[in-house]
Amino acid sequence: MIETWAIILIHQILFQGMFLVKNYSLSRKIGVKIRGHNIEATVSVLFFALFIIVAFAISLFEQPFGKIQLLDDLNATVLGCALLTLNLVISAASLINMRESWRVGVLEEQQTQLVTSGIYRFTRNPYFVSYFLMFAAYTLLTQNLILMMLTSIGILLTHIMIIKEERYLYGVHGKAYIEYKGEVPRYLFI
Repeated sequence: MIETWAIILIHQILFQGMFLVKNYSLSRKIGVKIRGHNIEATVSVLFFALFIIVAFAISLFEQPFGKIQLLDDLNATVLGCALLTLNLVISAASLINMRESWRVGVLEEQQTQLVTSGIYRFTRNPYFVSYFLMFAAYTLLTQNLILMMLTSIGILLTHIMIIKEERYLYGVHGKAYIEYKGEVPRYLFI
């Protein structure tokens, strides 16, 4: 069976690779910055990096601190890999469907098109849903209480960032955003 650290490494190469390619190609194409420098985005990006580093570090140890047995190793690996596959599919769809409206954090000085098609018909925040899937997958793969606690913090930080984005989108798109918000859940079912 493939080692957990290798699964996390391969996943991060693919996941971060898509993110970096999208950011680089879009910023070159439109000629403006696409990364907002607001506190919510900065804290979340730093937290996501910390979560990934901690997950990778935990995966390197045979018996790490905080080890819990959620599932047997085979089922944890299979379910974790299934969640990571779904993470990659959702994040790729999110990056593709957002087209030139993709931004990392809120850039108040820029007005982008409201995207409601593709994967955005099912969730208003598919890229963040993909992060939730990654949190769950890494927690399952490592079966670790520390990552379980970090997952809770990650969900809270992401929610705070989404609330800021929702205020921005309402301010820019008004009634169109309210209608969209009424039709499509913030995450998947809520």
